[in-house]
Amino acid sequence: MEISPKDRFVTVYGRKPVLEALDDPALSVDKVVLADTARGPAAREIIDAARSRGVAVQRATAQRVKVLAGNGKQDQGVLADVVAPRMKPLALALEEGSLRSVLVLDGITTPANVGMILRTATAAGIDGIVVPRRGVASIDPLVVKASAGVAFRAPVLRCGTAAEASALLRASGFPLYALDSHASDTIYSASFEARAAFVLGSETSGITDDVRPHITSWLSIPMAAGVESLNVASAAAVLCFELVRRAQSQ
Repeated sequence: MEISPKDRFVTVYGRKPVLEALDDPALSVDKVVLADTARGPAAREIIDAARSRGVAVQRATAQRVKVLAGNGKQDQGVLADVVAPRMKPLALALEEGSLRSVLVLDGITTPANVGMILRTATAAGIDGIVVPRRGVASIDPLVVKASAGVAFRAPVLRCGTAAEASALLRASGFPLYALDSHASDTIYSASFEARAAFVLGSETSGITDDVRPHITSWLSIPMAAGVESLNVASAAAVLCFELVRRAQSQ
């Protein structure tokens, strides 16, 4: 399967994030794209940093940089494509047959939440985190910052939408569990199959209508003192480390 550049790189934009990527020896930067209008000391600093790492610098129109960055207000005329070694299309990961535990992000549009989930799930050893291209915050400098840089090496799986991911996972034999505060089964009482996927919806609207038909079981996190629910990133942390606990007790 040919992998699109969008499924191989994390694109960071803005002078500071690009310089930070170039200054980090642990990261592999594929290329830097600089607006042809970018001149002066700031542009020279980026060019020099790229040259010292042996990274190609391409010039493009300012409009082209805005399109590639996907953020016309904050790109500052520069972006860098950083290699994400564990990022791949969900379909390819399913073909390889190595997935056991998978998170699917559904309608989570706050970058801080996406970043924190990537950090937590990677720390917990989750095999794959589905970050759809549509309906979820893109992996941008805000997400990278919230993940404390873990987003670059997280096991991110790409697809078009959460509904597409859910259908692919179900077709591959994965049960799909989703969190719901009213579910009678809890993440502590339910039995999980060896291969399982867990869908995390947004705090405001929950699991989207297109994903709901694919859910096989609903689970809750027990709450005390009248607290109705947790922030989605906190809920993800509770879930991920319950999976760790189960794996270690086997």
